[in-house]
Amino acid sequence: MKDINELIKKFNSFFQEKAVLTRKYKQQYQIVTGRDELLGILNWCKQYSFYHLANIVCVDWLEDEEFELVYNLWSYEFKIGCLVKIRIPRARPWAPTVFELWGQAQVYEQEIHEFFGVYFPGNPDLSSLFLHNWHDLPPLRKDFDPVEYSRQAYTVEGLGVKPEYEKEDNSEGRES
Repeated sequence: MKDINELIKKFNSFFQEKAVLTRKYKQQYQIVTGRDELLGILNWCKQYSFYHLANIVCVDWLEDEEFELVYNLWSYEFKIGCLVKIRIPRARPWAPTVFELWGQAQVYEQEIHEFFGVYFPGNPDLSSLFLHNWHDLPPLRKDFDPVEYSRQAYTVEGLGVKPEYEKEDNSEGRES
């Protein structure tokens, strides 16, 4: 299939109201869909020449209480990109893994899990890559407070330790 318009017609007839496909730029399209349709749409895209998964990113829409997952695909045949987007609730964030479609998705999902707290059932390894022994809110969420975290983790007061000059037994020889 060499005609992108034919591919768009085929997509629209197959998915009808389950997804909205729009042209963003000359060489980029966007598909907005729901979590339940994600795997079917990504599988369809891969079957129709979008073989390359460039990355997966997560956007935190704090005001909407949602995360948006964006799957960035590329077709070498058509020389166009396609962004597939879903939104998921922040309260219980999860999306199906796409590891079976693209093996490199494993590490993208692992990073999103670590930095946003999104769970990907079926991903073989969601262990920490960077934040070993992390016990706080994932740090790329918009409600994470880096100043408060730094105050707790990296200051003497936050660690609950008094500096030597404040300890009672060092008060000898000092005038009040």
